[in-house]
Amino acid sequence: MSPQLTLQTPLELAPAEVPTYLDQLWSPEQQGNTGTGANTFCLLIWQPAWAEQQLVRSGRLKGPITGQQSKQLIAAGRQAVVDADLPLSTPPLDSTVIEACAGYDGSEDSDDLRGQYIDPALSALQPRRLITLAPTIDDGKALETLVAAYCPLPEEGGGTAACGDVVVLRGGHDALQEGMDILQPLLPASMPSWVWWNGFLDEASGLLEQLASSPRRLIIDTANGNPRHCLDLLRDRVESGQAVNDLNWLRLRSWHETLAMVFDPPHRRDALSHIIQFDIDVEGHHPAQGLLLAGWVADRLGWQLEHTEATEDGIASRFRRNDGAEVNFHLMSVPMGQPSVHAGQMVGLRLVSQPENGKGVCVILCAESGGCMRLEGGGMASMELLEEVVPTQHASPEMDVARLLGGGHDTTNPLLASSAPLAARLLA
Repeated sequence: MSPQLTLQTPLELAPAEVPTYLDQLWSPEQQGNTGTGANTFCLLIWQPAWAEQQLVRSGRLKGPITGQQSKQLIAAGRQAVVDADLPLSTPPLDSTVIEACAGYDGSEDSDDLRGQYIDPALSALQPRRLITLAPTIDDGKALETLVAAYCPLPEEGGGTAACGDVVVLRGGHDALQEGMDILQPLLPASMPSWVWWNGFLDEASGLLEQLASSPRRLIIDTANGNPRHCLDLLRDRVESGQAVNDLNWLRLRSWHETLAMVFDPPHRRDALSHIIQFDIDVEGHHPAQGLLLAGWVADRLGWQLEHTEATEDGIASRFRRNDGAEVNFHLMSVPMGQPSVHAGQMVGLRLVSQPENGKGVCVILCAESGGCMRLEGGGMASMELLEEVVPTQHASPEMDVARLLGGGHDTTNPLLASSAPLAARLLA
């Protein structure tokens, strides 16, 4: 189903008038017109959509600007990679693509509907309030504040609709900073509030710090931004006790499940105690997801990190098992002709287990989009070889966020909380 537009044409108000207007909108005398206000949660979204804005401005993508990761947007981003002579392994919405598109001529004008397009996966949860911060590529643009009522379509919920409202703050960075004062009264303490930072984690750090203060629950994506900054931020939030969720971690679900399934048979579990080598391949040069998976494995098996260093093609580390034996870990960056829209996605992994007395086991997992040929090399012929293909997930960011919101999660996933600090340490 296509994303829905708001119930009414958004009304532009002065920022100071927004809280009063919303109070009046949900007053008892008004509820007969708009339905009952949902008593659920508030979601605040940072939605810069830099690539989409530049592609539309330069005439490489037809508007309107929605903030959605549409097939047309991804295709235009891939074409920009080719036209700008960037490495073919560059993700289509990468910062280098945005910089290249910023240099193209063009001044195409288009409607900006960020915050007014509501994904069905989110609307099905009947949020009380969706607040979108929509920074513009025109950094000098004055602040615009838009407000509208919103109700899910009847076929989604049935019965009486539990309605909500949307608030959009649009303008240049300085203008948005000036508009921050109205946010606190728009996020009532009686409802849980989530902040989805749907952009690069190393941009607008002051705004991120201001928006994502505890007890607000934070949703980030460690595939977006400088890897060092992404993993440090995730670790710091985890260690502070704030509820934080990482979409990059969520995309590892199939890898977690497949690896656990491989070692589930009783006769194979002992192999986990004799692992001597661990290899991970990731797309391109963004290691965050691979390091999160490595951190999960090491934490679950009780390995202690002794050394890590950057290499020409990735990261090399050394762990110490509980019995004192060494485990060598290597994360390798692999160029991909058509990479995922998310930087640094898993391509494959290999675990080599060699007991002192007995036949060794080599476990290889590879993504549907990748292949296991590189990992199959290296003298594994004398071992029991187990290979599995890990299903590729095709969920949109909105669907992943809806899955998190639907679960409630007022704390950080305990497996992520254990893995994140170790992943940050692995990045030399």
